Amino acid sequence: MEVEALSKVEQLALKKLRIYKNSVWRYLSRSMLASMFIGFGVIVAFKTGSFFYLENSPLTYPMAAITFGAAIILISYGGGDLFTGNTFYYTYAALRKRMRWLDTVRLWVLSYLGNILGAAAFALLIWTTGLFSSPDVNAFLLEVVHKKMTAPTSELFFRAILCNWLVCLAFFVPMSMKSDGAKMFAMMLFVFCFFISGYEHSIANLCTFAIAFVLDPGNFSYSGGFHNIIPVTLGNLIGGGILMGWMYHYVNKPFYED
Repeated sequence: MEVEALSKVEQLALKKLRIYKNSVWRYLSRSMLASMFIGFGVIVAFKTGSFFYLENSPLTYPMAAITFGAAIILISYGGGDLFTGNTFYYTYAALRKRMRWLDTVRLWVLSYLGNILGAAAFALLIWTTGLFSSPDVNAFLLEVVHKKMTAPTSELFFRAILCNWLVCLAFFVPMSMKSDGAKMFAMMLFVFCFFISGYEHSIANLCTFAIAFVLDPGNFSYSGGFHNIIPVTLGNLIGGGILMGWMYHYVNKPFYED
């Protein structure tokens, strides 16, 4: 039974709430860290994938997906506050009446804002390195960005629901495991599944779009960015809040010991 893991989810949500009450700026800084860690994953994934992309290899996406798993390891073990995971944690804690819904919404907004700021800061750092300035390196990333910005709205929305359902499971399932090695393997496996499936993650997209903007500002589409981010954010909220937070609260309600 997953009740023990759900207890850890509740404790984690309350810990985040205490950090926020202690210092809004500290909470915002943790949120910035999370998207910066996502940024590291984006860079290593597209840098790895570009070697195969230039050769038109069918291994382009699988290799990028494998290396993107570094991001979830950084967030889980390095700290940080990711909006997508918080949709699950805070919803569950609010349904358990351990948090007020007002605090839940406020923390969602703050973590999202921090994630945006972190994505922007990380993109500027990447721009200063010059490592992605060559078309030989950034062509793969820019092509993926174009596809994300031109995909149908309804498809983006449902891809985002499935994405955050899987990503939240990537954090939740390992909570029942004892070994760090097993936890990291499970996390990377779930993230590989979401990446290779083509699902949409709002914060990963923010980081990717921010990097694309600093690399090629003349061809960056602001309308395309909003076209993607709005339905993807809403889809992620449903995937984490409904399919994880509400669902696990509902199916485990008879087993709670308050």
